[in-house]
Amino acid sequence: MKRICLTIQYDGSGFYGWQKQEGFRTVQGEVEKALSIVLDGECEVFASGRTDAGVHALGQTAHFDMALPIPVSRLADVLNSLLPEDIAIKKAVEVDSDFHARFSIKRKCYEYRVYTGKTKRCLSSRYEGWVKNPLDVDKMIRAAKMFVGTHNFQGYCSSSATVSDYTRTIYDIRITKKKDMLSFEVEGSGFLYNMVRILVGTLIDIGRGKLTEKSAKEALEKQDRSKAGVTMPPNGLYLKWTKY
Repeated sequence: MKRICLTIQYDGSGFYGWQKQEGFRTVQGEVEKALSIVLDGECEVFASGRTDAGVHALGQTAHFDMALPIPVSRLADVLNSLLPEDIAIKKAVEVDSDFHARFSIKRKCYEYRVYTGKTKRCLSSRYEGWVKNPLDVDKMIRAAKMFVGTHNFQGYCSSSATVSDYTRTIYDIRITKKKDMLSFEVEGSGFLYNMVRILVGTLIDIGRGKLTEKSAKEALEKQDRSKAGVTMPPNGLYLKWTKY
């Protein structure tokens, strides 16, 4: 019996998120379906975290246990021949038996991409948010510093989040602009439900003058979601990488 870790890339546009759900097309469901063919039996896959419907991944990680009928070195190629075009296995490696894709993680990074042009475009709309208002990027970079560190982020997650501990650590938020594209990279120990999308929405609302830094700080200190900014749509969000 071996424990295998997969690094997975996927276009989330056609999926109802990562987690397998009856009656819906999911990334977990497709990966497990392909594995069941390779292994000639059912197999459960455990991911570093669940991504929502429409969210993409450049480097999702997931593990499973099984006696492999083929060498691990061939597994990625074999799975890719069975998976749909919107999922790709970038790497498959054997890991220690105590490794867990979710609980062994040290940090992960999400990226949110925003198109800032004034004219709507459709060919890339599934892969980016869109803000046509002028943005003060320097102001957003300054405001992002308030989130770095260990905080209670209850004011920056969905009200439907079902956790007992809202404390998370943000190691860095990097905001870069190149022509009409804006990128937010948020690196942390872990994230609450919709946390990255709300953090980015808050910074964008500050950048376009719809929200003050004082209000954003109150949302953080008083755990008051009403003081934070909008929740950005899922299509601009990517799980970029995980570190163990």
